[in-house]
Amino acid sequence: MRIVILGAGQAAASMAARLRAKGHDGPLTVIGAEPVAPYQRPPLSKAYLLGQMGLDRLLLRAPEWWAEQRIELRLGETATAIDRAAKRVTTSAGQLPYDALALTLGAAPRRLPAALGGDLPGTHVIRGLADVDALAAQMRPGRRLVVIGGGYIGLEAAAVARKLGLEVTLVEAAPRILGRVAAAETAEMIRALHLAHGVEILEGAPIQRIAGTTRAEGVALADGRQLPADLVVMGIGVLPETTLAATAGLTLQDGIATDAFGRTSDPAIWAAGDCASFPQPGGRLRLESVGGAIDMAECVADNMLGANRPYAARPWFWSDQFDAKLQIAGLNSGHDRIVTRPGDGQHGGSVWYFRDARLIAVDALNDARAYMIGKRLIEAGRSPDPDLIPSAPDLKALLA
Repeated sequence: MRIVILGAGQAAASMAARLRAKGHDGPLTVIGAEPVAPYQRPPLSKAYLLGQMGLDRLLLRAPEWWAEQRIELRLGETATAIDRAAKRVTTSAGQLPYDALALTLGAAPRRLPAALGGDLPGTHVIRGLADVDALAAQMRPGRRLVVIGGGYIGLEAAAVARKLGLEVTLVEAAPRILGRVAAAETAEMIRALHLAHGVEILEGAPIQRIAGTTRAEGVALADGRQLPADLVVMGIGVLPETTLAATAGLTLQDGIATDAFGRTSDPAIWAAGDCASFPQPGGRLRLESVGGAIDMAECVADNMLGANRPYAARPWFWSDQFDAKLQIAGLNSGHDRIVTRPGDGQHGGSVWYFRDARLIAVDALNDARAYMIGKRLIEAGRSPDPDLIPSAPDLKALLA
């Protein structure tokens, strides 16, 4: 069986490794548009942007590993069409047949429209290696950075910029930062952390446009305020890469729709990672996380080889900002109760989310113990008494 994987990120690398580990001995090809072998993305906006990690440490596998595993790695090559009837992929370098095709195409960062200055020189997004290399070249002490968007990527960029000596203003259109992904209690901890390090945060501040003619010179807010800037980072989310799937006539639903096994509406085509949505209790879900990409890719690899194992998501995430680590287990959507527990340090603590008296998620800032215990409880389907969490002398007792 000839297997072709389109996309060369975390999901692709995990899937290819799993296929070989599970005994697939046939032709296996990974095609990626970027000119570099599969690499870790999370450190891009943290250690790599700070200059603390080089490209060699970003790579998911040593260069010789691909050859040893007899995996054909075709880089700098873009897939342009899928002929489902002929089972053939067309790329910028030619055509390639497949017996089974996997789409691990990831997601693309949103940009403001060109009419609002989103394409001006001096504007940046953070997703791939080239994005961060371009931004790093502009990160010099004393320069003024405006970050648009108060999600994790925007906050991480703001933290790195402050550590590098830039003056940073973060602008969030919604009433508060992290409004779509975390409780107000978590947002308050993160806000305090950034303010303590000198980041100016403007919430409830929609922007009008990025100002400038030949390059970005500032950000104009809807209320008339003008924020001067030498560079602008847009951290306003991502969109799943679905163009190729749409052109091929595959079903889309918040990404490339798959069944519980990772199979798309074409039984010979599979999908995994940030570009794929899958059924879960309560509706379809699409995860944007390293853990989700790895888990789903490995499950899909098993199913491509006949395992018929439904994918069960076990969501976990993290974000490094300044000297703090935010760790998240579970998904907090639909929560109806929140319980908080103070941490040991000035910037730390945990937020526990419940729905119908069931623990569904935990946010832990500088509190690895709360994260690990919360994660174990969620994965085991166990829920402690919410009233015991704030004052329990030892969180480990919640596992009893």
